[in-house]
Amino acid sequence: MNPKALIIHAFALLFLLSATALGQVVSEPRREVIPTGPVMKLDDFEAMALQRNPTLAQADAAIRAAEGRQRQAGLFPNPVAGYFLEELAFRSPGETAEQGAFIEQTIPLGGKLGKARNVFARERDQVVIQAEAQRLRITNSIRMLYFETLGAQRLVELRADLSQLAREAVAITRELANVGQADRPDQLEIEIEAERAEIEFLNAQNDWTRAWQTLAAMVGNPALPAARLAGNPEDDLPLLNETQLLDTLLQQSPDLRVAAAGVERARAIVVRERAERVPDLFLRGGLGYSYERFEPVSPALVGQRKGLQGRLEVGVNVPIFNRNQGGIAAAEAELAIAERDLERMNLELRTRFAGGFREYRNAQQLVQRYRTQVIPRAREAYQMYLTNFRQMAAAYPQVLIAQRTLFQVEVEYVRALVQLRERAIGLRGFLLDGGLDPIRGVERNERQ
Repeated sequence: MNPKALIIHAFALLFLLSATALGQVVSEPRREVIPTGPVMKLDDFEAMALQRNPTLAQADAAIRAAEGRQRQAGLFPNPVAGYFLEELAFRSPGETAEQGAFIEQTIPLGGKLGKARNVFARERDQVVIQAEAQRLRITNSIRMLYFETLGAQRLVELRADLSQLAREAVAITRELANVGQADRPDQLEIEIEAERAEIEFLNAQNDWTRAWQTLAAMVGNPALPAARLAGNPEDDLPLLNETQLLDTLLQQSPDLRVAAAGVERARAIVVRERAERVPDLFLRGGLGYSYERFEPVSPALVGQRKGLQGRLEVGVNVPIFNRNQGGIAAAEAELAIAERDLERMNLELRTRFAGGFREYRNAQQLVQRYRTQVIPRAREAYQMYLTNFRQMAAAYPQVLIAQRTLFQVEVEYVRALVQLRERAIGLRGFLLDGGLDPIRGVERNERQ
């Protein structure tokens, strides 16, 4: 081939490379790794989770259990019914014995039953708030996982594009090497880039699979078929007000409300323990028949049996030694612990909020920088290298490096978007997460 023909062939090959780099010529179809069937929305997952997540059923059962304890605590003690036999002389049982039936009843005084019901009413308040918190935990977890999966979906698509372009670059570089326009080191570098791109694509696909499986488990349907998620991580980015969010957190946080209900419950226990000092009333009454005969007190009754007799006993416990001193002291100490726990929870939420909002602000600044500075410049650099390559002023590996840089910053941008979403969801959702964590039980007093 003469030099002129070689030049014409090289220009034709460069035109093909330029068209391929611009996406006008595709050597092979794009790999579809994300299902293309029905598209699922965030609302679909939230509705499914509220129906299937097992922790919500646990929360409802915990409320019923608290209501049962409250009802049981207010029930009056059962009476004791029995039979008695006294003064039985074995040599003459029909002459001296006395037998009959009795009923015995303990009557709690000092309002013990009402105070016990109040303790369990406060416990029920705690359990109800915990159930509300669990719904928020599930909602927050679903939303975080949704955007994590949505981001993983976008990363798979980016990695698939990069892997495809890298494979095309390998084929193109081999063609260049065949016409003497690329050296062996250039070809090896491109092949290495293609292998790295394929590895990153496979890793992204595995990350997406893990994210989907975690999301499906969170809604309580691990067998849920994989589907494409609707939305774009860039749409409607949250803009949070730090002061307003902190005020809302400290006023409406379920954690603080549970702790405050715990203080009220501890106070109710103190009141109940103090009522234990009041002795209960003991009553016993019965009706019996005595076979004993009257002594000669009255001539008209001599020789007759005493017959039916009634009995009545009334008594109270005398609080001389045991005035429930230990129970009252323990309840007062538990109240102090509950009050300090409320203060601790307030400080802990402030600390967690400060750290969470710092991460949100970092993610927000990162997203803003990538959107307005990094990505536009990476695109400009790629376009400049591509233009120079068309004008035979740059080598094809430089175009590939700029292309890879552009993809890499887009990947980092997607990750920053996901982090921004997750931090905003956590801050708006009272810092609650763990939609599959076990329901925290209310610490109950041993005497209950």
